[in-house]
Amino acid sequence: MSRHVVARVDEITPGACKIVTVKGREIGIFRVNDEFFALVNRCPHQGAQLCKGALVSGVDSPGPGEYSLTRPGEMLRCPWHCWEFDIRTGQSWCDPDSVRARTYAVEVEPGATLAKGPYKAETLPVSVDQDYVVITV
Repeated sequence: MSRHVVARVDEITPGACKIVTVKGREIGIFRVNDEFFALVNRCPHQGAQLCKGALVSGVDSPGPGEYSLTRPGEMLRCPWHCWEFDIRTGQSWCDPDSVRARTYAVEVEPGATLAKGPYKAETLPVSVDQDYVVITV
């Protein structure tokens, strides 16, 4: 697995989504309060652009006619058929035993950490010889 920097934290406001392409895959990056989640932008039901759907609340019901809204903004509703997926796990609430949207790990890292990175530039020895700059390759 390779890591990819996809956005600054302030580019994604709470409740919003930014769709990015990584290794040919469209992935939606969601911000729910101060947590970030990533799901593939393809509904496993029939292929809609899942991440274009609305973030909604979950619904709990102890019995007929009784319900309460829970987990505000943590359910992603597909724009085609309104199937809902848990933004944390990708689990479908319409067919939880066999349908799941692909999720990806998301981390927030300080820019200073990324700037240091594990990156190394190739360096070559340089010497000055009678006003000529010479490199050894």
